[in-house]
Amino acid sequence: MTTLPDFRLETHFSRWEFKARHHMTASDAETMTMSALLALAGPEDREAWDRLSLGYTETWGAPALRETIASTYDTLSAADILTFAGAGEGIYCAMLALLAPGDHAIVTVPNYQSMETLPLAIAGNVTGVALRPENRWQLDLDEVRAALRPETKLIAVNFPNNPTGAIADKAIFHGLVDLCAERGIHLFSDEVYRGLEVHEEKRLPQAADLFDKGVSVNVTSKAYGLPGLRIGWIASRDRALLARMEKMKHYLSIANAGPSEVLANIALKARETIFARNRALCAENMAKLDVFFAQYPYLYEWTEPDGGCVAFARYLGKDGVEEHCRRLVEEKGVLLLPSSLFVSDLLPVPMDRFRVGVGRRNIDAGLEAWRAFLA
Repeated sequence: MTTLPDFRLETHFSRWEFKARHHMTASDAETMTMSALLALAGPEDREAWDRLSLGYTETWGAPALRETIASTYDTLSAADILTFAGAGEGIYCAMLALLAPGDHAIVTVPNYQSMETLPLAIAGNVTGVALRPENRWQLDLDEVRAALRPETKLIAVNFPNNPTGAIADKAIFHGLVDLCAERGIHLFSDEVYRGLEVHEEKRLPQAADLFDKGVSVNVTSKAYGLPGLRIGWIASRDRALLARMEKMKHYLSIANAGPSEVLANIALKARETIFARNRALCAENMAKLDVFFAQYPYLYEWTEPDGGCVAFARYLGKDGVEEHCRRLVEEKGVLLLPSSLFVSDLLPVPMDRFRVGVGRRNIDAGLEAWRAFLA
């Protein structure tokens, strides 16, 4: 595999995420304190926390954690779950296990950067399928079909999407599953925002539940709002694939942090409570952003996302979105992400957009600073 390119978004965050006074582009839900999470634990899990030994853990993940993760799916068992130190490690191992030089992959654009750069580095042959604003950022199944080749081994999607917040229509998603099943193609489905849909009826099924080559990635970071745990997982009925990935993990994190596994188990069991809190917060913030953007129709176009913690608003100013975002963070400490951080080597991405987050508490101070900048 060739040297990987700079991870634009993470490099930008390394400069600004902990310096900006108003993090208005966060991709995760509001987090919670250790005491708040432990308050959600049942007696058995609280005892597991109190008796925790700080030794090594199993590479696959703690059996109790894998059982709980499996319970979040309709058809899976613990044997169908492999845990990782965050979703990023899982994506890395999955792409290495699924692709080889000369293979072909199809990915949606825009998407999380590693979903594109890793297939490009490993296989070399990648086709992008555009999610377009004029089509509500919806996936066009005809474009996916047109992109297929005999050597296509993987299709990678992300719904609710980062950065747009779009969710594929259910009929389209099931059509994609059928297409992959017919061709023997793995469907790699990034589902890290599942549970934060604005309307529950739009919630998609999990790919790993639908067919043997469905591969679902999830994590405690985004919808759960617990990125500090660094617990992610891959779910799939393809156990040979999981076994290959487990061997790769030996070269990376080897094992997860024991305390994080116990805490993640608590969070997963309390997921409905956590998701309900985070959905309410997203709804509250979207209402505030509705009011804010309505005050500046000559500068912004804004559509609420279908789900998740982010949306991809449009900037109409003559100075351009890059300059607008730069001045906002440098002059007022308001951090937004311009669309240049989501550019693709495969397809053009609208260059007048910026990502805004909807999942954190206390956005009022950020909106006040933003208004002051525009005054």
